[in-house]
Amino acid sequence: MKIANAAEKTDDQKKIPQWGMVIDLKKCIGCDTCTVSCKAENRTPPGVTYNVVLQNEIGAYPNVALVNLPRPCMQCDRPPCVQVCPVKATYKLDNGVVAIDYDRCIGCRYCVVACPYGARYVDFGESYSQEMLGANEIQSPEYGVDRGKREKGKSPINNVRKCIFCLHRLERGEEPACVETCIGDARFFGDLSNPDSVVSRLAASPRAFLLKEELNTGPRVIYLK
Repeated sequence: MKIANAAEKTDDQKKIPQWGMVIDLKKCIGCDTCTVSCKAENRTPPGVTYNVVLQNEIGAYPNVALVNLPRPCMQCDRPPCVQVCPVKATYKLDNGVVAIDYDRCIGCRYCVVACPYGARYVDFGESYSQEMLGANEIQSPEYGVDRGKREKGKSPINNVRKCIFCLHRLERGEEPACVETCIGDARFFGDLSNPDSVVSRLAASPRAFLLKEELNTGPRVIYLK
């Protein structure tokens, strides 16, 4: 599925979208396709996984069940990670996505500690080169920047990394990789500022809830229970 491309919109539609995601927990089958497709799309190294699927046990024995909880970056409206960054390497885009300037990031990791969702990772420079029979790894297409091959001492090695809703795909009018590949059709993506969008309607559902809502971070990832 393709989301509307800016070039195809009328003048009235050319306002900046406010991207958000809705995840239906009843549809998530815990297959980890989102995890794998995200790693393949963003070419993340060992120890860096933007999309994980956590499992929570609910109920009391013998009436217990496992609930799959996919957890990308929440793209908070009031992101704690932005507030603590001493060099303003973490910032919020006009479309609502929280991004990182790899060239500005000093790797202090304050944002890793500040994130209440555990959605940030440090790139320690590890690679899958052994599994790839010594082939050099090409860096992620994040932010639409071609950084070439991964090299020690160069960004994003030693920087903090996170999910950015596949910004490079959004610019092509495509959905994030995790949404496009979800086997159970559990993920929905779109413009939260458009009341007629699927994500807006789902976010208004009585089934909708926010992760750690009491922290008042304003997550743009909404769950359906």
